[in-house]
Amino acid sequence: MASDKGITLRRIKDYLIKGVVILFAAVSVVPLVLILFYIFKQGVAAINWDFFTSLPKPVGEEGGGIANALLGSLMIIFVAAIIAIPFGVSIGIYLSENGERLLARNTRLVVDALQGVPSIVIGIIVYIWVVQPMGSFSALSGSIALAIMMIPIISRSTEETLKLIPHSMKEASLALGVPYYKTMLKVIVPSGLSGILSGIILSIARITGETAPLLFTAFGNPFINLNMLKPMHSLPLLIFNYSTSPYDDWHRLAWGAAFVLMSFVLLLNIITKIASRKWKVQF
Repeated sequence: MASDKGITLRRIKDYLIKGVVILFAAVSVVPLVLILFYIFKQGVAAINWDFFTSLPKPVGEEGGGIANALLGSLMIIFVAAIIAIPFGVSIGIYLSENGERLLARNTRLVVDALQGVPSIVIGIIVYIWVVQPMGSFSALSGSIALAIMMIPIISRSTEETLKLIPHSMKEASLALGVPYYKTMLKVIVPSGLSGILSGIILSIARITGETAPLLFTAFGNPFINLNMLKPMHSLPLLIFNYSTSPYDDWHRLAWGAAFVLMSFVLLLNIITKIASRKWKVQF
């Protein structure tokens, strides 16, 4: 009888804990669902062909679009990725290969600290380092600021992925006479491609909605600009400027841009899942 009571009590505790976990999960998910639903509801109403292909209209005129901000965001993110990916992957490879050395430990500490630095602080630093010496705001300075934010995510994901690869794979390649650099580039890195790609895509998703660094660097531009050395608009800047304006039509464009930005981040996360499964290597 005592044993049956003990089992019953454990089952009650088990159901109680499961119920509490489900309750807290629901409480945390419901606000997110409501936010996404509201953005979808407000943003879809602003979506049309002109929204993607037209420039913003002057104050007082209805219509217009976000072509300059959409193109600017893609260019700034693309250049940031070109800058950050080689540095991030290289740092990750070094940390995975030299995890116990003093320089590697200090580098890991710096990477972790950099990941926790507020984005607005990075924007101010790039403003001092790049914008002031150049004498003007520029899309390039915005890309540099975003690249600095991407590097910690890429390097840490690369390091953790390469640590999971059996050491015997590298030893076998070296034993066959393959040079060290070819072993890393053609054996080790391809084996961890899924984790590296996931880190890269997640870092892009991380910077896509950043506004603070671009306020101090890219600054914004009401026209389409293809010169990375000149100010350039972006979706986060457009949302910030238009959402704080007193004009209803600008609010409509801000909701539409928020919906596009949210959809882009969601797409990146889906691509991350697909890439992780497609290039996953079984050891």
